[in-house]
Amino acid sequence: MTEFENIVVKASAVPALILSIVVLCSLPVVAVIYWKMRHKEQTKISWLIAGAVGFVVSARVLELGVHYVCIIMDNPVSRFINGHTFVFALYGALMAGVFEECGRYVIIRFLLKKNRTRENAVFYGLAHGGIEVLIIVVPLMITYLSIAQLFSAGDTQAALSALKITEENASAALPSVQAAASFGFGMMGLNVIERVIAMTGHIGFTVIVYYGVVNGRKGYLPLAILLHMLMDIGAALYQKGALPLWFVEVWGALGAIVTLFLAVRLYRRLDES
Repeated sequence: MTEFENIVVKASAVPALILSIVVLCSLPVVAVIYWKMRHKEQTKISWLIAGAVGFVVSARVLELGVHYVCIIMDNPVSRFINGHTFVFALYGALMAGVFEECGRYVIIRFLLKKNRTRENAVFYGLAHGGIEVLIIVVPLMITYLSIAQLFSAGDTQAALSALKITEENASAALPSVQAAASFGFGMMGLNVIERVIAMTGHIGFTVIVYYGVVNGRKGYLPLAILLHMLMDIGAALYQKGALPLWFVEVWGALGAIVTLFLAVRLYRRLDES
């Protein structure tokens, strides 16, 4: 496994990863505390819990179940989707939009019938986006930190042994090792910005879905799905190497701005009571 012998860990990798973990953990926690302190009477913890559980069920259980059949298992459907870049991107964006927005809709309409305030809608969105950071992005950064620390010690064989990297799984493990070794403060900044964009989108989607529920306007659910798809399709194309990372970040930021603009207008229309 000569590829691993040539791995050189950047001097900034370990401190940048440590700082990334601290900032990413703080981001949703600070946002939730701020919103709760600002709107003590209008927000309820039940909406926060529902937002977190809603993400886990819709995105990490139901959506992943479909992904297992459609893109992970070896069958004609998965071969077709994985073999066509645009189909893969469209599929990924559609599944994210449908499962997460329909999950929001079902929970807000049928389970959260009490304390329906616009502030709680934002609270739900913060939890939905925040739990994504804490259970997906932060564990990935912790994994990268472990890899960077092991390889920076200079004993490649000991690092490979500790990470259980063998000839059989070396090709699959190499990208993660390279990503951890090359991680720096620039990548840290991109990760933080990407999470801010994603959390902004989740808040906006929730307000849009909430507005449709409380006003009996069915068209707002498809609108949220479409906006979610548009924000995610760039990331799906990036996974296939069709777009550079900077373009994906700009695309996501533009999508978040459009979503936030619409959500703010709807938020202001909602009754404060």
